[in-house]
Amino acid sequence: MRFSISKLVWVRIIYWLFLTYMVAAFIWWYVALVKQNELLTATKIETLVASGKVDQQHIANIEAFAARKTKQYIGEGLTFLMLFLLGAIYVYRSLLKQLKYSTLQQNFMMAVTHELKTPIAVTQLNLETIIKRDLKPEQQQHLIQNTLKETKRLDALCNNILLASQLDMGQYETNKQIVDLSVIAVNCVQSFEERYANRQCIASIEPNIHIQGEPLLLQLMINNLLDNANKYAEAGKPIMIQLRHSDAGIEFEVKDQGVGIALEERTKVFDKFYRVGAEQTRTTKGTGLGLYLCKKIVTFHGGQIVIKSNQPKGSIFVVQFKVD
Repeated sequence: MRFSISKLVWVRIIYWLFLTYMVAAFIWWYVALVKQNELLTATKIETLVASGKVDQQHIANIEAFAARKTKQYIGEGLTFLMLFLLGAIYVYRSLLKQLKYSTLQQNFMMAVTHELKTPIAVTQLNLETIIKRDLKPEQQQHLIQNTLKETKRLDALCNNILLASQLDMGQYETNKQIVDLSVIAVNCVQSFEERYANRQCIASIEPNIHIQGEPLLLQLMINNLLDNANKYAEAGKPIMIQLRHSDAGIEFEVKDQGVGIALEERTKVFDKFYRVGAEQTRTTKGTGLGLYLCKKIVTFHGGQIVIKSNQPKGSIFVVQFKVD
C-alpha cells in the first residue's frame, strides 16, 4: 500500500507540473501573439506616416483591425484553454480511478491468495493426519467436519468470484419467482449457527414474507451479510437479524456490535474489491466481494441497502424491498 500511495503522489506531482507548464505555454502563446499584433500595427502606422500620406481613417482602420485580431486571439485562446482543461480534468480523474482500481485489484489478489491457501492447507493437513495416524473415530470425525467446513468456505469464495463476474458481464441467467423470504432467512440463520457455534445469533423473522426474486441470489445476500457481521463483531457479542414488513415494504436488518463503519467509508464498502485498511496488515478475512455482491443483488431486485450506526457501537445493514 505504501508503494501504491507513493506512486499516486508521484503521478499527481508529474501531472500538475505538466499541466502548469501547458497553461504557462498557452499564456506565453497569447502574449506573443498580442505583442506581434501590436508590433505589426505600429509598423503599418509608421510606414503610412513615413509615406507622407497620413489618413486618419486609414489609421483608424488599421487600429480596428488590430483590435479585432486581439479579440480573435482572446477567443481562440480561451476556447483552446477551456477544452484543454476539460480534457486534463477528465484524464486526471480517469488516471486516479485506474490507479485506485489497480490497487484494489492487487488487494483482491492478495486476499484471494490468502483465502485459497488457508482452506487448502487445512484440508491437506487434516487428510494427512487421518492417513498417517491411527486416530479414534471421534477424532477422525472432528477432522472430517473441520475439512468439510473449510471446503464449504472455499466453495462460497468461488461462488462469489464467479457470480461477481457473471453479474458484471450480464451473463447471469435469472430465474425470478415468488419465494418465501422468511424461509430463506431461517435456513440461512440455521446454517450460520451450524458454522459458527460460538456466535450467538438472535433472529426475529416474520413468517410468510413473500417476494419475487432469485432464491439463490437472496440466499447469497443474506449469507454474505451474516458472514460480514461475524467478521467484525466483537467476540461474545450477539448478531441481531430481523425480517419484517415495514411502511417502506419489506425490511431485512443485520446488526453487529463491532468497530462500526465511518461515514466516509459507508458508500465505498459496496465497491468491488474495496476493503477498509491495508491488505498487508488486515486481520479479518475477506476479498472485498461480499458487500459488493449484496449491493448488486439488492439492486437487481429493485431494492436498496444502507448502513446505519448501531448503539452503543457497531453497524446496522438495512435492506429494503418494495412491495408491488
